[in-house]
Amino acid sequence: MAHRPGIAYAPRNGTMVALVAEVAVNLESGELKVKRFVVAHDCGHVINPSSLLGTIEANLVQGLSRTLHEAVQFNAREVLSRDWVTYPILNSTETPGAVDVVMLNNRPDTKLYGAGEPATRPVAAVIGNALFDATGVRVRTIPFTRPALVAAFQAAGAVPA
Repeated sequence: MAHRPGIAYAPRNGTMVALVAEVAVNLESGELKVKRFVVAHDCGHVINPSSLLGTIEANLVQGLSRTLHEAVQFNAREVLSRDWVTYPILNSTETPGAVDVVMLNNRPDTKLYGAGEPATRPVAAVIGNALFDATGVRVRTIPFTRPALVAAFQAAGAVPA
């Protein structure tokens, strides 16, 4: 499995988030594992750093779940995703082994900006960029499921069809 980093950046309502992800990917099986996130997070003045840290970590995991699994299934008449079997989410074995957060600009004289959702925004991009660095294949549609990745790798000629 190739281990490679990716980077992404996303501003949101005054908050700035820069994210690095280290991934491991297997071209033949499509297995993709995020080994580590490093995030620089600037949301202005921070009232409760411990709570913010938990919020950032939770949003990274939620973004990872969306990136690797989440997609509502439906047909022409109805939604087919009705439970956790038909709408899969990340499980605890798929979470990164390390999440390092650096909070920037925590000064009382700065404004308070959003601290919840901004960390979610760059997750798919950073994983996609790390995936590209590891494989040379640019995958632009999420979720990055194993079958979708194998198909993308085969279409790009990275592995035999």
